[in-house]
Amino acid sequence: MTNSLKVGLAQLNPKVGDVAGNLAKVRVARAEAASQGAELVLYPETVLSGYPAEDLVLKPAFQKACHEAVEALRADTKDGGPALFVTTPWREGDKLHNAVIALDKGEIIGKRFKVDLPNYGVFDDKRVFAPGPMPGPLVFNGVRIGVPICEDMWTPDVVECIAETGGEIILVPNGSPYEVGKTDVRVQLGVKRVVESGLPFVYLNQVGGQDELIFDGGSFALGADRALKVKLASFAEQVATIEFRRNGGGWECQPGPIEPEMSDLESIYRAMVLGLRDYVNKTGFPSVVIGLSGGVDSAITAAVAADALGPERVHAIMMPSPYTSRESLEDAEACARAIGVRYDIVDIGPAMEAFRGMLTPLFGNRAEDVTEENIQSRARGVTLMAVSNKLGGMVVTTGNKSEMAVGYATLYGDMCGGFNVLKDVYKTTVFELCRWRNKHLPQGALGKAGTVIPARIIDKPPSAELRPDQQDSDSLPPYPVLDAVLKGLIERDLGTADLAKEGHDPAVVDRVWRLLEGAEYKRRQAPPGVKITSRNISRERRYPIVNGFRG
Repeated sequence: MTNSLKVGLAQLNPKVGDVAGNLAKVRVARAEAASQGAELVLYPETVLSGYPAEDLVLKPAFQKACHEAVEALRADTKDGGPALFVTTPWREGDKLHNAVIALDKGEIIGKRFKVDLPNYGVFDDKRVFAPGPMPGPLVFNGVRIGVPICEDMWTPDVVECIAETGGEIILVPNGSPYEVGKTDVRVQLGVKRVVESGLPFVYLNQVGGQDELIFDGGSFALGADRALKVKLASFAEQVATIEFRRNGGGWECQPGPIEPEMSDLESIYRAMVLGLRDYVNKTGFPSVVIGLSGGVDSAITAAVAADALGPERVHAIMMPSPYTSRESLEDAEACARAIGVRYDIVDIGPAMEAFRGMLTPLFGNRAEDVTEENIQSRARGVTLMAVSNKLGGMVVTTGNKSEMAVGYATLYGDMCGGFNVLKDVYKTTVFELCRWRNKHLPQGALGKAGTVIPARIIDKPPSAELRPDQQDSDSLPPYPVLDAVLKGLIERDLGTADLAKEGHDPAVVDRVWRLLEGAEYKRRQAPPGVKITSRNISRERRYPIVNGFRG
């Protein structure tokens, strides 16, 4: 009977669909864990396919590639090195499962399948996977190890079954997406499972960006005494080996390094950096293009891009119109210089005149209105997309969640682009992030330390500058008021009457609600962006465009 078990935790950043690349990552992590003395290596959820692979896992050729990768790893374990609990889509008979495959000494020594398939929010597991039966533990070196997969630990049933069938240690592979404040939720759920089972508990999470989702890592281990024993880094790959020792009739996790918790603002900023970095690099773009207006949204977007990719891969373009203030021209240039990115100016005045001449025969003497404002925005969109097509960089849009929610954005204009780091960030948070970034250089950032967003950009009243003396407050409630109402409508799913009872002006609430509902068609055509909050306005809030409900 062994009295010690060393488990390597491979907190990795796989790429969805890249089975060969993910297999290589698994092998490198195995070698690193072996050098640390690990006897067994655990991987995050569906590491071989990447997570979530969505309907890709339904392709027979893709399933075959994952199966072949498992077979290659099975052969690797003949070398006497660490055994593997590798995770993958796995076809068993006529059913496709989200699986843990246990490999040791050249053999498959066990399989366990995910039971609780989430089908809410960003999750769609029931669409592609069949649930497995309630699992007992896997046996490795005489130790009975339970491997509930991600959602299986969010409710008590699966862990309870493992404990009742003789489980001694719980190891949980996860693909748990980031949202602000979620780290503490995970730890508290882990504590609940430890209290219920009496077993030490490991939560191994994936790291990296996949479309709109960010996986933040932050893996941890809890002792049978519920104490936090180990905490890995957030937003970074890491391979770390922890030791369990037999303690009387049970097992205990030995203390290891505990990474400090970060503030909400730091976690939001680092999620944006990781999301943009992985989206650009995994899709193969050499650089990004950003319209730099002299406002806070484009300024923080440029800062994030420089931190994610390096300033040399960021191209900022100021596109003034006759309504652009001298202050905005100065602020945009100062910001570009502070961040250290390439900066160019393209005047859209000639494009505006060309459109005016083209359309006058149709418009006649009608007064200028939002049409001409949108033409400015669309001229900028055409300009950025032309630069993208000719020079190869991906356009990053700069609209924040407050604007996207109420439709304060122009289709085929400032919504043009391939990705949006602010899509799930409220305007009030944008200001906070600007101030935070000026005081902090995040770990792993490739940009400059110090003030990168001039104070004047943060302090001046927000304006789209599409007409003389325009300010956002002409069209919208003050952002603190707007954001408070939007959080109630979106994250809390409250009705207008509920918010009025909480003290919000009923007329303002009704106006914001109508703007929110009326902009659904715009949001359907918006680029993907980093998920930050508990409910983003694309995958997690799917409302019909044609909607007759009022209330």
